[in-house]
Amino acid sequence: MGKGLIITIDGPSGVGKTTVAKELAKILDFKYIDTGAMYRALALAVKRDLVTSDKALTKLAYSLPSRVDFKDDLVYLDNEDVTGAIRTEEIGMMASLISQRLEVREALWQWQRALAQGKAIFEGRDMGTVVFPDAFIKFYLTATAKVRAERRLRQLKEMGRNIDFDEIYQKILRRDEQDKMRPLAPLKPAPDAIIIDTTCIEADKVVDKMLDYILSRMQEVNLYE
Repeated sequence: MGKGLIITIDGPSGVGKTTVAKELAKILDFKYIDTGAMYRALALAVKRDLVTSDKALTKLAYSLPSRVDFKDDLVYLDNEDVTGAIRTEEIGMMASLISQRLEVREALWQWQRALAQGKAIFEGRDMGTVVFPDAFIKFYLTATAKVRAERRLRQLKEMGRNIDFDEIYQKILRRDEQDKMRPLAPLKPAPDAIIIDTTCIEADKVVDKMLDYILSRMQEVNLYE
């Protein structure tokens, strides 16, 4: 089990990973770690620091823990709140591209494993397959690209941004292809992951379903306090 009791939640964008991970962490009193935000923060740092070489990118990736903080659902880069800035489509695609480099992955894997103390829920794309292959329980969330695009469109409208649905849909398809086809840590469910399709299920029902699996597993191994 490693240093802590780890639950992983993997899947593509728009399946509801963040929403359910935060709620589960609250219910179970686990730490919540958004690993996607780590890659997005790195992408923003790359853009702001005008990083152009592989060597500089690797150095930046290893220095990231000293520059990024997570506080009260907010992400800070160099003491600046960048929670909104890292959620743009541009930064998302950039994060996907730089995460294909082994040196970048190794740097962030090291950071993620260092955070695996006590009880924690790690949300991402390769948590159950690569970073925590011995996690206590692994989930993989999925949903149709159309529904995920609709969810993203609603999210952007709530943020006051006006964007075309087809543009979002095509970006989701490109991001999926990019993440699934990369040779290094491709997006896929772990062999022992519990797969949940969230296409037609509200977030609270997904949480209930996941909680049933978790509590049942805890009972099996006698982990109740």
